[in-house]
Amino acid sequence: MRKIAFLRSVHIRRADPYIQQAVRALAADGIEAGLFHTGAAVGDEDFPGYTERLDRGVTPRELAAAVAAWGADAAVSISLPCENALRDAAAKAFLDASGIPTVMTPLAATMRLVDKWETKQLCRQAGLSVPEGFRVDSDLLAGRGLAVPGYRDALRVEAERIGYPLMSKPVWDSTSMGIRPLRSPADLDAYLDGYLAPGSEAAPAAVPAAASAAVPAAASTAVSAVVEQVVEGDLCSVDIVGRPGSYQVLPLCWTGRAGAEPVFTFADLRWCGPRAEADAAFAEVADTLAAFCGSLGVHGSVNVDMIYTGGRFVVLEVNPRIGGATTLSCAASGTNTFTSLARLARGLPFTGGPAQRTGWAIEFLAGDGIPPAVAEELRRRVRVVTAHELVIDGASHGDIVVITLAEGEEDRTVKSLTQLHEATGFPAAGVMAKISSLLNR
Repeated sequence: MRKIAFLRSVHIRRADPYIQQAVRALAADGIEAGLFHTGAAVGDEDFPGYTERLDRGVTPRELAAAVAAWGADAAVSISLPCENALRDAAAKAFLDASGIPTVMTPLAATMRLVDKWETKQLCRQAGLSVPEGFRVDSDLLAGRGLAVPGYRDALRVEAERIGYPLMSKPVWDSTSMGIRPLRSPADLDAYLDGYLAPGSEAAPAAVPAAASAAVPAAASTAVSAVVEQVVEGDLCSVDIVGRPGSYQVLPLCWTGRAGAEPVFTFADLRWCGPRAEADAAFAEVADTLAAFCGSLGVHGSVNVDMIYTGGRFVVLEVNPRIGGATTLSCAASGTNTFTSLARLARGLPFTGGPAQRTGWAIEFLAGDGIPPAVAEELRRRVRVVTAHELVIDGASHGDIVVITLAEGEEDRTVKSLTQLHEATGFPAAGVMAKISSLLNR
């Protein structure tokens, strides 16, 4: 094998520093890596190999053609979010047909996993816990196609059966986009009114203006959605990497609190570390998830979002792609997901089972960025895995920082960061309080 292509959508920096390590390891074995991406400009420090930037609207067939023209012997999808994973799954069909095996879950399974309602049914059939919910069909609500006069009332009855508060999220979207709280029947009515086509049934007079303002009506082109019960608890994420017969389950990453109000994905501290009770409870769930992946023919990486509540795990989504917390799980376990994916592409032996956590990894957002004068001092005091600008849909959210420490270094790390904060104001007081609380518990 001479060349492996990596397919990417968003900026490569979210893969730092593990993608660079994987590419250099391939080069040491005489294999050239190529990055075919639709994200921001990429420099040698981002990807030390061949790079080709493609138009954001590139089709799967065009993507496959670009990879084939480069002369790839194999390809690997490392795209996110889910709409780009779907693109890569379709490209995989073209690449496989042309003799370029591609590490990506087959298209049929990917299409089921990017559909949140389909995913919910698959998880329930596999014996996994999921929130109670129902599907909202945008065509039926907007009066397109078949007329179903009782559809709105049917949705109201389902909502009453499950109970408020509820939460709506698009069937096809990810990274917490489009989530809307529905706290009452009035909120649900205002939400359903957003689907009405011009000239169709008017909103019920019983819906007060205040309710409509609380839940803004969407345009008549509103997308189909899943409405489900609100489950309160601790949000967590896990990556699973492998192929049928051999799946590696990485350590749990904790990403915030789940409740009735949607929150920005990176608003809270995100971390991977010891949590004995939850880790023990997850062991059986991990086995079920690995079997679930095998039943779908998952090839590559999936990311599972869950809520831990009352000693059990409730599955929210199974995303057919790498996760947003992949760097955290790699840093805390001494693994490298991108090296694992390259091994799969090379057809090398792959060891499944749980990846053992070897320490702590903590990720926090510096909304105002890291002052240049502080960056070097931060690296002197703690082990920094990565620190780079966080850009989502073209908008900067400051700098994202990941640090690691071994168990037993909690007090030293808190002391060192506290001294840095007192001298420079970094990390911010709120972040510093969360890190102290986490490591001193």
